[in-house]
Amino acid sequence: MKILVVGGGGREHAIVWKLARSSRVSKLYCAPGNGGTVEIAENIPAKATDLEAIKDFALRENIDLVFVAPDDPLAMGMVDYLEAAGIRAFGPRASAARLEASKSFAKDLMKKYNIPTAAYETFTDMDAALAYINNCDLPVVIKADGLALGKGVIIAETREDAIKAVKDMMSDGVFGSAGRMIVVEEFLRGPELTVLAFADGKTVKSMVSSRDHKRALDGDKGLNTGGMGAIAPGADLTEEQQRLMHEQIFQPTIDAMRAEGAPFHGVIYFGLMLTEYGPKVIEYNARFGDPEAQVVLPLLETDLVDIIDSCIDGTLDQQDIVWSDRHACVVVMASGGYPGNYETSKIISGLENAVKPGEDAIIFHAGTIRNGKDVSTSGGRVLGITALADDREQAIDRAYEIIDRISFENCHYRRDIGRTC
Repeated sequence: MKILVVGGGGREHAIVWKLARSSRVSKLYCAPGNGGTVEIAENIPAKATDLEAIKDFALRENIDLVFVAPDDPLAMGMVDYLEAAGIRAFGPRASAARLEASKSFAKDLMKKYNIPTAAYETFTDMDAALAYINNCDLPVVIKADGLALGKGVIIAETREDAIKAVKDMMSDGVFGSAGRMIVVEEFLRGPELTVLAFADGKTVKSMVSSRDHKRALDGDKGLNTGGMGAIAPGADLTEEQQRLMHEQIFQPTIDAMRAEGAPFHGVIYFGLMLTEYGPKVIEYNARFGDPEAQVVLPLLETDLVDIIDSCIDGTLDQQDIVWSDRHACVVVMASGGYPGNYETSKIISGLENAVKPGEDAIIFHAGTIRNGKDVSTSGGRVLGITALADDREQAIDRAYEIIDRISFENCHYRRDIGRTC
């Protein structure tokens, strides 16, 4: 079958890489793709948000399946648009993608259906938000309601930082229209954990857990980013902990979306805080996380195409999903200055021989472009170096050993991924 993956980051390279391992796949395309996807798929010069171009290409090339990976096209309704044209598509429809596209929708859903989460208030008026900030407990979490490339969350330690965050979002528009409405939450304490899950509208099956590192600098310092690295599994969960998460969070969320007339088909991301009172939801995403996909998908042993079919067709309850018991670590190599201003078009050296024979590792491209034999930087997050091993420490060490063989001007990466959990 012929599959088109929509998107051009590290997540999409990981998805294309996994799909390429299916015996059912004859041809892969990626729109727009990057310097890594072009090695295993045909890159298509179409923006991930260009619904018409994606539809036209899928019809013209008789594509059997379109995998819509990023948040923006999902929120725009690309799956709805493709399905209306008779094209089989994987991902939640726009009504279900609201779980990620609107923080207020997600919080109200959790409140209505008693899904554990942080206490919160929603604001569209800046003066009201500032009045609340002046009296709330600190630290406090301030979130832009809409999509903000994973950066629209500020943890304010001081009253001054909280006030600045509110004004930045609601007055100065640092996140554009995403910050016209904000959600102010209580600060939860405990280790964070990500659990991705497949869903078919009624059944949900969780993947191996992972743990992302969002802050730009070592020691979880600096600005929030889209993610600087991740490990999987993210925690040693007992069967009882997994059961509680499924019964109190995962299944209730899927049931709630179905009850709201927006059944969720696709991949759902549960961002969790393991508090002293039990796990609570920090956020939902309506797709694979990035870089979480780069550590979770290499541990998946079941054919991803079979799982996709079961999610679309509503037969996930009949699908066995097998995971490796190994560990994985991904470290993101980013452009200097990211997530702020950064330069691109830097030649990347050492890629061809970075992974030695016998090393269980993959280099996933994110912000890269290929010109002949040269690969150059084209984004903030450039490469994801993923390594697998029988234990966590070995996987972490192997990822950093490979990073030492790669270089580009002003390269920046955290040196403590997996070590601050």
